Amino acid sequence: MFLTRIGYGIIYFLDLIYEIIKATIDVAFNSVMRRRIDPIVIDIETVLERPISQTILANSITLTPGTLSVDLDSENNIIKVAAISPRSKEDIIPFEKYIKKMLE
Repeated sequence: MFLTRIGYGIIYFLDLIYEIIKATIDVAFNSVMRRRIDPIVIDIETVLERPISQTILANSITLTPGTLSVDLDSENNIIKVAAISPRSKEDIIPFEKYIKKMLE
């Protein structure tokens, strides 16, 4: 069980690095150079129950260029996210499943 959680932690870290690189390219070329900036603030429901898991997810969102976690409502499992352009939930939090398997 412990080794499985470590494995998911490694997968989460690698996926986070991949998403940061992908978002950096997207923000630099698609949003800034082509001037496709349409800021939006959205509420995203998360399946994560533990506050530490929700905090790690919120920090991961903030680390990814083009998105910023504005507020975390732990009781209702909602993260308020500001994005530089409209995106789907899957594009904003693709690593939620790894955090769930790693910490919950």
